[in-house]
Amino acid sequence: MKFIRFGEPGQERPGLVDAGGTIRDLSAIVEDVSMRHLTEDVMRRLAATDPQSLPPVDSDVRIGPCLADVRNLISIGLNYVDHAIESNAPIPAEPVVFNKLTSCISGPNDPVVLLKGSQKTDWEVEVAMVIGAPTYLVDEAQALASIAGLCICHDISEREFQLERGGQWMKGKSGPTYGPLGPWLVTPDELDIQNLDLWLDVNGTRMQTGTTAKMIFGFVAIVSYLSQFMKLMPGDVITTGTPAGVGMAMTPPRFLRAGDVVSLGVSGLGEQRQQIVAHRAV
Repeated sequence: MKFIRFGEPGQERPGLVDAGGTIRDLSAIVEDVSMRHLTEDVMRRLAATDPQSLPPVDSDVRIGPCLADVRNLISIGLNYVDHAIESNAPIPAEPVVFNKLTSCISGPNDPVVLLKGSQKTDWEVEVAMVIGAPTYLVDEAQALASIAGLCICHDISEREFQLERGGQWMKGKSGPTYGPLGPWLVTPDELDIQNLDLWLDVNGTRMQTGTTAKMIFGFVAIVSYLSQFMKLMPGDVITTGTPAGVGMAMTPPRFLRAGDVVSLGVSGLGEQRQQIVAHRAV
């Protein structure tokens, strides 16, 4: 299934995307797209429902973040060999783990508002996974059952705040609007998760191209690894790294400015498009 949330910020409603690409309103079946609401009973009802019987939604409606009630937003860094090399970083022997605050989450096509004083805001197309069950001390064979769905995350990063201001990476990763999610939350049965193509354009020029086949640590390896140190819970989101082509690695480096347009996508997970705007209160 392809779940979606639509409507104005804070008033999003649940939907699904049918085989023809039409958004269908799920409000009569489920209150929201979240791990709290997508219970086994609800999923059985949805599986038995003909999408054509659900009310269609206007195609010009705003698309919100594809998941409500995100508990934690956990990130894996340097998880593609080519990105580690372009970053002049060693190939990680274990996953590099950091956090983005959930207050960074925005809709897939909402404007990205530059942080105050930002001069080095960068792009990173990523695949994120949503945890659907309590997960602790699992091996890789068990880990797939914990993944409720996948979606696109644009892991927008302010490189000066991340790398030049001391402390941990999250300072450059957590600005409001620096974590667009969606448009769709797709259940794993619809995907070959370890063979998804990623791409990102800035102002129509291709910057990033990659595939999840080249992740250093695959999805189940990441879930198993994290579960050795923490209890993952339903509604946790884990974003899994970006391929080469980020702005900081260019010669000279290139960063986002007000007026730029970023488009990105992942096969099977849809596309995002964001206008970059100058700092303002968010």
